Amino acid sequence: MQLERILHSQGFGSRKLCRALIRSGRISVSGQPIDDPFADFATTGLVFSVDDQAWQFRGNAYLLLNKPVGYECSHQPQFHPSVFALFPDAIANRGVQCVGRLDQDTTGLLLLSDDGQFIHTWSSGKKRIPKVYDVVVRHAVSDQLIAALLSGVQLHDEPAPIAAASCEQTGERSLRLTITEGKYHQVKRMIAAAGNRVDALHRSRVGGLALPGDLPPGQWRWLDAADLAQLAARGFE
Repeated sequence: MQLERILHSQGFGSRKLCRALIRSGRISVSGQPIDDPFADFATTGLVFSVDDQAWQFRGNAYLLLNKPVGYECSHQPQFHPSVFALFPDAIANRGVQCVGRLDQDTTGLLLLSDDGQFIHTWSSGKKRIPKVYDVVVRHAVSDQLIAALLSGVQLHDEPAPIAAASCEQTGERSLRLTITEGKYHQVKRMIAAAGNRVDALHRSRVGGLALPGDLPPGQWRWLDAADLAQLAARGFE
């Protein structure tokens, strides 16, 4: 693929801008400056540098963010900064989207990609993909609360009660809840319908992929083949 097209596909701007970047001497491949926009390179395993920052060519972007509180999962946020402000411009510019959304006050594991099929698969409620949340509630957790969540609670505008796939108490006012439907504000609405209130919400797992313990809030990383295999390993019931 021509170098100009490579940069464009990786989010470094329009073809015209990428051509200018190359001709200005800001791009190197294998440590060698390249000033020809039409130089051809094999993309498999390709690593190039933009202003001395290394980038690996990726046909599609698969990303994991440890979402902090106070960010909206939108390219056009209304009241809070966008999660895309946490990424380099090249990531947002290549059309990366959130796989589902977390509220601004919800933290934890957020997947992002520019692969439309991946986004559809992992955000579709019909796939019944388990998502695990650690929840802090306003009032003490009771056996009745857990029983209600496991047996099913009636949510407004839903034709039938919605039940948690699993629910366990983890503290006096905390529990770990697994859901598979992906309804709007589902965890908050379920807890409210069961007679309590969510004070803090953190997503710790999607499918078979857990949020890495060494990834601080606000930090992100690429997902590799092993991560994607782990994600799918227990992604479906």
